[in-house]
Amino acid sequence: MEKLLSMLILASASATRKALLAKAGLRFATHVANVYERALESEALAAGGDARDVALLLARHKAAAVSAHHPADVVIGADQTLSLGPELLHKPGSRAEAIAQLDHLRGKTHRLHAAVTLVRDGVLLWSDMQTAELTMREFSAAERDQVLELEGNDILGSVGSYRLEGPSIRLFETVTGDYFTILGLPLLPLLAALRDIAPELLEPQD
Repeated sequence: MEKLLSMLILASASATRKALLAKAGLRFATHVANVYERALESEALAAGGDARDVALLLARHKAAAVSAHHPADVVIGADQTLSLGPELLHKPGSRAEAIAQLDHLRGKTHRLHAAVTLVRDGVLLWSDMQTAELTMREFSAAERDQVLELEGNDILGSVGSYRLEGPSIRLFETVTGDYFTILGLPLLPLLAALRDIAPELLEPQD
């Protein structure tokens, strides 16, 4: 009997993560993980963890949840958190919340933490964590509102209420760190791990 090849599965509904994998030439399927993110976040923080621990815990749980449905396949779990000092920010629920978040970040430096994991048959094969540091400038309310108008509803799907790959870049003064980390998927470490763990998944498929 011919051996079935493993598939690569992304445990995320993120359009940005899907686009990054596709542009890297990877063949993959998607399966959105059903996990209680706020409960896991509370668990990590109660145990003395920080924003980095939260991102890694969520990435692991997402991959494990999807792996339960696809045990023979390699599942990518990923998550990103934003910290402003000890404070964690989440995706805004409305334009008003987006305005409040941007005003809170204005003139300050915050950090984006992106975690990525690989799981097969419920076993964690590999994980990685990367952090980027971003400083927003002292933008005016008019500049903020103009950016929000240009971004539209896309902003509601972004932690921190901005998209660095979009018009929101106008609000920043400096950015230090890997671009893919800022987008929510440390792509270069992930590709290196796949070359080591499952190189067949990088090969073209008919």
